[in-house]
Amino acid sequence: MRIKQRPEDFSVKESYRFDEVASGRFRVYLMDKQKLSTFDAADRIRDAFGLKPGSISYCGLKDKQGRTEQLIAVDGADVDMQDPDLRLKYLGRADKPLSAANITSNRFAVTVRMLTDATVGPLNVAAAEVNRLGVVNYFDSQRFGSLKHGQGFIAKDLIRGDFEAALRNYLARPSELDRTEDAKVKNFWKENWGRWDARVPFEGSRKYHRILKSLREHPDDYVRAFLQMDADYRAMQLFTYQSYLWNEGVRRYLQLLLPREHLFPMKYQAGTLLFHKDADPEVLRVLRDATFPLLGPDTRITDPKIQEAVDWVLGKEKLSLEQLRIEEAPRLLFFKSEERPLLVFPHKLVVGRTQKDELNRGNLKVNIAFTLPPGAYATLVVKRLFHFEYKEDSAQQIRESWRAPVEDRDGQTADTAYAPRGPRKAPAATPPLQALQGSSRRAPPSDSASARSARTPDRRAPAAETPPPEQRGRTREAALAETRPSDPSPGFLERQRAKKQAKQQARQENEAKRPESRKKK
Repeated sequence: MRIKQRPEDFSVKESYRFDEVASGRFRVYLMDKQKLSTFDAADRIRDAFGLKPGSISYCGLKDKQGRTEQLIAVDGADVDMQDPDLRLKYLGRADKPLSAANITSNRFAVTVRMLTDATVGPLNVAAAEVNRLGVVNYFDSQRFGSLKHGQGFIAKDLIRGDFEAALRNYLARPSELDRTEDAKVKNFWKENWGRWDARVPFEGSRKYHRILKSLREHPDDYVRAFLQMDADYRAMQLFTYQSYLWNEGVRRYLQLLLPREHLFPMKYQAGTLLFHKDADPEVLRVLRDATFPLLGPDTRITDPKIQEAVDWVLGKEKLSLEQLRIEEAPRLLFFKSEERPLLVFPHKLVVGRTQKDELNRGNLKVNIAFTLPPGAYATLVVKRLFHFEYKEDSAQQIRESWRAPVEDRDGQTADTAYAPRGPRKAPAATPPLQALQGSSRRAPPSDSASARSARTPDRRAPAAETPPPEQRGRTREAALAETRPSDPSPGFLERQRAKKQAKQQARQENEAKRPESRKKK
């Protein structure tokens, strides 16, 4: 089975509420994005309109690989963006920023591809189990991107008080699975750690500007530098580890409540999860009403079995509740304790009819729709429905998925987002820095036999007559001129200037389109 082969294969729409205040300072927009994380979308809007960090609020984080609609609120500024992958619709004003309290539910529409008749057969039984038993409310693999990209749990560095290690993992640990410019920035700082005055030749370094500025001014103060990170990113580093502790504790709690034959395992990014496929009525009643704590130093537990599960996971991590503190910055970096429901029950679960899969010939696809409360993961519901078929993809399988484009039955190439083990167009090769500086001297590549023979001199041919010394320089320059393309491609600096000019022009056009009443005074 495969999900998210196209952005439209995974659609999310927020059900929201906010109190509209005509004179409010926060402008509320409905944001429609695809193939962008919530963080990336907010950063793009902030950079485009010169907004301060923290000026954009939202109800929750939405998946990067898909098409999602969610609310955002901008503090004190009118913005407008109508890019193909990011669109804003103005809804009104509010007198306070958005939070999780402004969202009531999320409606998901998911297309599951690359199925077979054998896979579709047990689906109705699995759907009945989900309706009766619910789904364990784990945090799914999306929460643990830092593990996928080799950064580990940065919160562990913070608990130890090693802020330099935390910054290294955040700023200088490139991922082999990251094909964006951010990986180049991280590789640069991996090779130039401590040389804070070094000039980064990539535009993507702007997101780290405040951290680098702090390191240039106070090279040895890694605590100060880490705190320059946006508050949402800082909180996410701690919440990721807190989510892992929750998953491990709930896994142990299920082992204490249910016999082994009622459980089945499923691999995910941070290890193995356990799901229940049956339960006695009394145990199911306990599970329906149960919550499990997101651990912090002030967590209080009354249920002895939950206490036993918490003791187990803390012992496994060689921690105590009191150690879940960041002594260097207790007001800005802290583990907030709260209860999370142990089970989630999808509402209005609809399984569509089986259809032919136009992206994977000879296979089938099924459309599934359901509603979840805030904070629950739709991918877990899909995995639970197809638990007999689903497997987590390895790094090698993800790399293999980049090699060729997906084609539909008409031969058209599909714009795939992330199609594990499904074919995908390989990215264009990135030239080295020396080539960027001298790109105007490179001849266009050719795979023809004549081109190869032209690049490789025939050693059997007689040597050309050597020109006199006074003509050698001119001959070499003439040869170089002949190999140069007539319209040389721009170098790095030219591309940067062009991008900057395009952004400035876009801002001017957006400002001109605004009504007079909404223009900045």
